[in-house]
Order: sequence, then structure tokens, then C-alpha cells
Amino acid sequence: MIDPQLLRKDIAAVAARLATRKFILPVEQFNALEAERKQLQSRTEELQAKRNQLSKAVGMKKAKGEDATAEMELAIQVNSDMEAGAARLSVLQTEIADFVAGIPNLPDESVPIGSDEKDNLEIKQWGVIPQFSFAIKDHVDLGAPLGLDFASAAKISGSRFVVLKGQLAKLHRALAQFMLDVHTGQHAYEELYVPFMVNAASMRGTGQLPKFEVDLFKVPRKMGEGEEGGEERTENFYLIPTAEVPVTNLVRDTITAAEALPLKYVAHTPCFRSEAGSYGRDVRGMIRQHQFEKVELVQIATPEESMQRLEELTRHAETILEMLELPYRRVLLCTGDMGFGSTKTYDLEVWIPSQNAYREISSCSNMGDFQARRMQARYKVGNNKPELLHTLNGSGLAVGRTGVALLENFQEEDGSIRIPKALQPYMGGITSLKPKA
Repeated sequence: MIDPQLLRKDIAAVAARLATRKFILPVEQFNALEAERKQLQSRTEELQAKRNQLSKAVGMKKAKGEDATAEMELAIQVNSDMEAGAARLSVLQTEIADFVAGIPNLPDESVPIGSDEKDNLEIKQWGVIPQFSFAIKDHVDLGAPLGLDFASAAKISGSRFVVLKGQLAKLHRALAQFMLDVHTGQHAYEELYVPFMVNAASMRGTGQLPKFEVDLFKVPRKMGEGEEGGEERTENFYLIPTAEVPVTNLVRDTITAAEALPLKYVAHTPCFRSEAGSYGRDVRGMIRQHQFEKVELVQIATPEESMQRLEELTRHAETILEMLELPYRRVLLCTGDMGFGSTKTYDLEVWIPSQNAYREISSCSNMGDFQARRMQARYKVGNNKPELLHTLNGSGLAVGRTGVALLENFQEEDGSIRIPKALQPYMGGITSLKPKA
């Protein structure tokens, strides 16, 4: 979440910056909450002073043997008023926290102002867009003879799931292993294996809750007596929408020594998203699914170097595309197209021949201290006061979409698929996928 002090100091400036990302800050609502908070705190201080005076008066009268009944009755009333004020203040503080939790991050000054993807800024293009001398196919038609099976997935689960068989299952596994090996061996990330279900606190920490609960798969779990707290109760778990959630939450409620930074983690996990709504052409095939896999990059850094780390992390994701010989472009998202928690985001978009367009395959973001404030993730230099960390994440890459790009960019007229040189060792040395006769 953003720093509530920014709202208290200059809410008009904050509202103006948020307006560039198409978020209208309810200024009057916040001001009303703040006014009541100040009034309650001021009233509490007055009552505390009054209680202290009455306590002294009672003590003095009792010492003199005088009747202190009136003062004691008044003290009871003061205590009652203080309890009522404290109860309301507690509720009010929760309301303010919920209000602030619904506010998106402030865009960095380097982010271009714009309303939607048309205002994003292309930073660079890499690679040569393939030219074909035959009528090309999309990945659905190419994949069917190779082991792409949507019918079986629909039978066992429903729409927007897929079964990969034989050659394509091997390709999918090879891609993930290749990405992990590059990021751990060449880019010095520490590989993690993390839970695929997390608790609500983890979802709140990275900003998925409360705003995006409708997009999540919720798994109610009955907690047994004596388990994690004692009483029997039901707690909601959530299937992770990205490995960013469990990996970033490793630093929740911790203080990291400055000399240990940056922390660099990579994890290969399934991702689960409800994808509520209609997505037109993306409903066909593997572009947008309820379950998919990603190799996720996460960095934890100091505020001073986090923008440098964003450039590094993005470059690491680009390296995978270049080693796989896939044409792509890097795009700097404008204010109106940024994600909720990001202060600056680069999208990497890979060329998809059947759509004659670049499509997102990685989103690399600097979250600033937005997540760290929610998680109370801090670092400390020597004996100095702990400060909030900056968190960064990005796909390195989305495995399924990388497979889609390989199928379409390396297709041959006979339906076979060339395997890029860097991936061949992970495919047992084979140089192409051959459709079944």
C-alpha cells in the first residue's frame, strides 16, 4: 500500500498522480475519516488528562479523610467514555487501513502518462520476424498432431485447460528446465520450491487481496482442534496466481541485513487464475488459461538500487527469448496500463505469427515499497532504524506462451516444428518435432 502519510501531507498531489492511472481517489471520504480520527485522538487525550486529574483529586481527598465519591463516579464515566472512544478508534483505523489498501501504487516519474496500451512506449525490438512461403497455422492446429489435447482437458476439468501429450509434454518440461538452468547458472538466482496454496495474509501482502479476490481460486479448509491456534475453524487458502506471492512473502515480517541484499529468487510453479470475463481471440488455445506454468523471477532490494534491479531482471527475461531465437519487443507501460501494485513495468512481448502481433510473455515490475509496507518487510544498515525494502518480480518466462511462440515461429510447411539450438540438449538432441502420421 502507499504511505498513508502522503495522503495526510498532500492528498491533492496524490490524487493528481493517481488520476493519471485512471484511479479517482475519494478525497472527501478520506478527509472525513481523518477528521474523525483526529477528533477521537484529541478527545482521548483530553479524557486521559481528565482521568489523571481525577485520580490525583481522589488521592488527595482520601489522604485528608474527605469524601471522594463525586470524583470517583466522574472517573468511572470518564473511563467509560474512553473505552467507547477506543472501540470506535479501532474500527476507524481498520476503515482507514481498508481504504488505503484499495489505492493503487503511485507511478514512478519515469513512467509515461497515458490511458491504455496505445500509449505504451516501445523501448526496443529484437530478432527477425519470420517470413513464410506457405499458409501458416496457429498453435492449436499445429499442436493437435503433436499432442495438444483440449478435448480431454475439457472432459476432466472444463474449458481453458489443456492436456499435453508426448512431444509437447516433453517440450513443456524442457522449456521450464532450460529457463531454470539459465537463471540459476548464468544470472545467479537461488532456486526455490514453494507451496502452491497460500493463506490470506500472503495474498494481502502482495496486493491480491482484497481487490482481486474474484480472480482467485479459493480453497476453504477446516482446521482441526489443536491445530494452529487450538479451536476448530475454517480458514481460506488460495491457489497461487503467480509464484510472486509465496516467494515475495518469504520476507514478510522480517528484517534483512543490508549486506545480504539483493535477494534473487527463481521458482517454477503452476499458476491458477479464474480469468473471469470474455477475452475474445484468447479463449482459443493456450494464450489464456485457468492453469498454466511460469518460471518467476523475484528480487528484493534497497530503494536506492531497485530501478537498476528492474533493468537487470528485465534483461534476464529477455535473455531467454534471445537464446530461444524468438523475436520480441520491450515496452514501457504507461500510467493507465500498469498493474495495481507496480510503480514501473516493462512488458516483453513475443511475436505470434498467426495473430500478426506481439503478445505479452513477461511483465517485469518494480513494486517499490508498496508490497513491503503491507508485509512489513524491512532491512537494516548497522544499528540504524529498519527501513522498508523494495520488491521486484517478472516472468522469466511464462512456459506455455513460450511453447506457443516456438510452435508458430518455427513451423515448417509439413507441420513439423524446428527446435532452437539452445533447447536441443533438453530435448534429448532432437532437432524438430514431427506430427504423427
